Amino acid sequence: MRKGESTRKHIIAKAAELFNQKGYSGSSLSDITELTDIKKGGIYRHFTSKDEIALEAYSYAGSVVGAKINDAVNQQETAIGKLLAYLQVYENVVEAPPFIGGCPLLNLATESDDAHPILRQRAQQGLEGTLDNMKAIISEGIRSGEFNAAIDIDALATFTLSVMEGSIMMSKLEGNNRHIRMNIESFSTYLKEVCLR
Repeated sequence: MRKGESTRKHIIAKAAELFNQKGYSGSSLSDITELTDIKKGGIYRHFTSKDEIALEAYSYAGSVVGAKINDAVNQQETAIGKLLAYLQVYENVVEAPPFIGGCPLLNLATESDDAHPILRQRAQQGLEGTLDNMKAIISEGIRSGEFNAAIDIDALATFTLSVMEGSIMMSKLEGNNRHIRMNIESFSTYLKEVCLR
């Protein structure tokens, strides 16, 4: 890897941690220079703006979490197990989240709501991608006969992601993993009682 490419990746990785902990608005270019030990001129050799860094940083954080979720999902044999894997990746979100600062999608969506249209668009893309992956799992569960054919695929995917993100937010806010752990159990029961044939 060339030095310029290595430097760019270093900036993205460190900025991703910073933005995921302090948010876009709470992070300055000076914070990035301090964290990376690269002067502003060096940062601007690789990026034209803070927005560009933020977009790349979110993509990086999303890819790290996505890889962990994919690994967890691929270890499961059933559609129920695959959906629960999304929550289980965050089972210890307070002490050991899959990415420092928690869920990049949740953090970006919360902060970018109306204030930053470019970041909001990226969060929407992350939302759609996650829901599409969940819908594919549910569809496969219906095809295999695990789930009732009458299941509303879109509604179940939305419910799954809502339970996951709500649990992460509550656990992080309280500083206690009990919410995510309770909801893993409750959601497991729901899937078995409502969605199975």
